[in-house]
Amino acid sequence: MELPTNPFSLASKVAVVTGAASGIGKAVAALFVSRGAVVGIFDLDQKTADAAAAEINEAAKKVAGAGSAHGCACNVADEVATTAAFDAFANKYGRLDILINNAGISAVGNIEMATGEEMDRIFHVNIKGLFHCAKAGVKHMKALNAGRGGSIVNLASIASLVGLKDRFVYGMSKGAVLTMTQSIATDYVHDKIRCNCVCPGRVHTPFVDGYLAKHFPGKEKEQFETLSKWQPLGRMGRPDEIASLILYLASDESSFVTGAAYPIDGGRSGCAL
Repeated sequence: MELPTNPFSLASKVAVVTGAASGIGKAVAALFVSRGAVVGIFDLDQKTADAAAAEINEAAKKVAGAGSAHGCACNVADEVATTAAFDAFANKYGRLDILINNAGISAVGNIEMATGEEMDRIFHVNIKGLFHCAKAGVKHMKALNAGRGGSIVNLASIASLVGLKDRFVYGMSKGAVLTMTQSIATDYVHDKIRCNCVCPGRVHTPFVDGYLAKHFPGKEKEQFETLSKWQPLGRMGRPDEIASLILYLASDESSFVTGAAYPIDGGRSGCAL
């Protein structure tokens, strides 16, 4: 029996992580770099992306065999700009092995509160944005990877799997992410391009803190506890926990997995409480 010597290695791999300047995306990018990957930090603002890349690269100096992070400005809602950003990055490094579609925005409210403007805003980022990135990613995985295929991981949500109160527009977009994931997995299975999605519950990110400050001024702590206890495990998830699951799906260790949706929600979708 031989034991694995370097499980979940991403050495020599090239990855793009969208929305990677903060939150879950930044945690994913940092973990990938620690495992040896060259990672594109794709985010709206070049300075913000560069700052995240610099922070990750500084930390990577302490890790043997670490890869590197590189900031790239990219508005995923803009198809022309997204295609150009992917072309420049993939051609510079000669391949694209991994794509993590993390960029997204949220919305709160039921169908009576929803507006056409809000529907369009969420659609353009969460659905068309993923479409633009996945289309560019598939193109480069087929053209540059010499038949090796690649791995695409989409950030869906528990809202892809169950109905959530006051998340009508957001749930619409994340339901689309789930079905797009399954469609891509089906269409490109013979090209060795795998596509999976993760479905987080509530995760403590800067978005949560901003949401609480805006909607519950002076009561942030109490509302944070309420949101945390909504998960049966009694707390919110951490970005690094989501990143670890994404690492599995991006790595060769998950080579027999495609078209799957992985809940990571503190038991919310699986515990009958």
